Amino acid sequence: MKKTKILTTCLLSAALMTAPVVKADDHLGCFFNRLGQGIANMATGFLEIPKNIINISDDHNIFVGMTWGLLRGTAHGVSRTLVGGAEFLSSPIPTKDFLTPDYVWDRFSEDTRYFGLHFPGYWTTYGPLDDGE
Repeated sequence: MKKTKILTTCLLSAALMTAPVVKADDHLGCFFNRLGQGIANMATGFLEIPKNIINISDDHNIFVGMTWGLLRGTAHGVSRTLVGGAEFLSSPIPTKDFLTPDYVWDRFSEDTRYFGLHFPGYWTTYGPLDDGE
């Protein structure tokens, strides 16, 4: 009798441990995610310059890439650095994403968007994983 109770307890414990765990996003996880995004975007904002030069050169030609891509990359680099600072400072407050893509190296061929919007006068290229929304 004692062995069956031990066996039943072990089997029940094993069954409970194999059940999938469902967990909602907690505030602390979102806090550290936004904190990390803010630090990364402040540190790597300058990578927007080569990103825009490469993407515009691929879409048009090298001259347009080296001129307009440099100007656009500088604007995006400064913007990404400032928005990274805003993400860092507002990380305790749950808000929607400020930047898409979250990091400069995510979906490298996609244009950077702020608050889901595009800067006027820019050619817009969506990456393969983005539907433009």
